[in-house]
Amino acid sequence: MTERTFSILKPDATERNLTGKINAVIEGAGLRIVAQRRIRMTEAQAKTFYEVHKERPFYGELVGQMTSAPVVVQVLEGENAVAKYREIMGATNPEQAAEGTIRKLFAKNVGENSVHGSDSQDNAKLEIAQFFTEDQIVG
Repeated sequence: MTERTFSILKPDATERNLTGKINAVIEGAGLRIVAQRRIRMTEAQAKTFYEVHKERPFYGELVGQMTSAPVVVQVLEGENAVAKYREIMGATNPEQAAEGTIRKLFAKNVGENSVHGSDSQDNAKLEIAQFFTEDQIVG
């Protein structure tokens, strides 16, 4: 089933000019980038986006990291896009990530792990809506 998922190339990736290399992995795995833009996430956007982690000890650090440099927000489309992108990203901890995954290839550590991807179809819809209008997505 063709579906959409949401992706963020995090500051640790954009600061090292990895956007093209990460996009090549995404496209090489059969997902299409149907919307993409480089933004500077505001503190309000980051707090809203990561609100699910508000009670966690790393919340403040996460918000700070995500607003420290530009990010690339994306909408990806393809067969079972949510599951496929999670597979392509690899484990949150790059030391545990499978060979060839984005995090194994590019992440610095568990905190600076280069990418975010939606964990469900419902969350993908919510996350996409925070950064894109439907007319900005070209399928």
